[in-house]
Amino acid sequence: MEQVYLDHAATTPPRAEVIAAMCASLQGQWGNPSSLYATGIRALEAVERARERVAAVLGARAEEIVFTASGTEADNHALVGATIAGEGRGDHIVTSAIEHHAIEHTAEFLERRGVRVTYLPVDSTGLVDPAAVGRAITDRTLLVSIMHANNEVGTLQPIAEIGAICRKRGVLFHTDAVQTFGHVPINVTEMRIDLLSLAAHKLYGPKGVGALFVRTGVKLEPYLHGGGQELGRRASTENTPGIVGLGEAARLAGAEMTQESAHVSALRDRVISGVLANVPEVALTGHPTRRLPNNASFAIRGTEGQALVLELDSEGFAVSSGSACSSGSYRPSHVLLALGLPPEAARGSLRVSVGRDTTPEQVERFLGVLPSVVARVRKTLETRT
Repeated sequence: MEQVYLDHAATTPPRAEVIAAMCASLQGQWGNPSSLYATGIRALEAVERARERVAAVLGARAEEIVFTASGTEADNHALVGATIAGEGRGDHIVTSAIEHHAIEHTAEFLERRGVRVTYLPVDSTGLVDPAAVGRAITDRTLLVSIMHANNEVGTLQPIAEIGAICRKRGVLFHTDAVQTFGHVPINVTEMRIDLLSLAAHKLYGPKGVGALFVRTGVKLEPYLHGGGQELGRRASTENTPGIVGLGEAARLAGAEMTQESAHVSALRDRVISGVLANVPEVALTGHPTRRLPNNASFAIRGTEGQALVLELDSEGFAVSSGSACSSGSYRPSHVLLALGLPPEAARGSLRVSVGRDTTPEQVERFLGVLPSVVARVRKTLETRT
C-alpha cells in the first residue's frame, strides 16, 4: 500500500535538487571552512553562498544569519543569549501560551534561574492580542518571543504589529518562524523583527541544520563556546553539506513561494470543507483564515488523536495529532487547552498538513477514508468505557 504523506508540518521530504547540492558539497566542498588553503576556501564559499540565499528570503543581510544545528537551537540561543546579554538591565521575558516546546521549555528553564516570564493568553482561534503584548512590557522586559505561526493549529500571528510595539518600547522581538520560513512572505525589516529562528527540514531541506537571524546591533551571548566560527557567534565547525542544503532549499522556496502557496492552500481548503461536511461532531481548530497555507487541524469529539493517527496509518495515510501519550494516558495538547477546548475535545486532535507534491486525488482518498476511521475509533472507545 502506498502511503500518502500528509504531515508536512512535522517534516518534509528533501527535494532532489537539495540532495544533489548536498552530495556535490560532500564531494567537492568537504574542507574545513576555517582553513586558509584552497580546500577550505571552497567550503567557506559554499557556506557564504548559502548564507546569502537564506538572508534573501528574509530581506536580511547575509552577515545577520547564524547557522545552527536546528530550529530548537536557534530558539534556545535567542532566549538564553538575549537574557544573559541583558543581565543588569532587565529580568523579564514575554511569550505566549501556545509556543513550541523549544520556546516554552526554554522559558521555564530561565524561570528556574530567576527570570520572570509572562505567558500571554490567546483567543479561541489562537491569536495573540498585540495590545496585550504592549501591556505586558515593563521597564525590566528584555525580550518578547511570539511564534509566527503555530505548529499545531496553523494560526498566523500579527507579527508586524507586535514588532512595531516592541520597537517603540525598545524591547527585542524574537519570532519562531520554523513553520513559516519559505512558505509565507517574511521581511524582517518591515516586520520589525530582531531575532528569528528557522529550520531546513520544514522546507524540503535536510534535518540537523537551521539558522538564527540576528539583526545588526543586537547583543546576544553565544550559546555554544569554542572556536570563532560564525563571526564568533556560534562555535563548532560548520556543517557545510547541511548548510548548502538549507541554502538550496531556501533558494527554491523563495522562487516558488507564490505558486506553492496557491497549490497547498487550495488542497487545505478542500480538506477543511470535506472533513467538516462528512465527519460529525468535528470542529476546525485555529484561525479560519489567518492560518498556514498547508495546515488543516481539527478536534474530533469522542476520539483520541493517537488512535486516529494509528488507524489512518493502517489505511495508508500519515497524519499527526496534538496529543501526547504519557504513562499510558492521553494528555491533551497545551495549545488546544489554551484555545479553550475542553480536555475531552482536545484529546481528539488531528492535524493534516499537505505539501508541494500532494495531489487532489490523494486528498479525496483521505476524505473518503476518514469518516469510517472516525466511526471505528469512536466505537472502540465506547466499548472500552
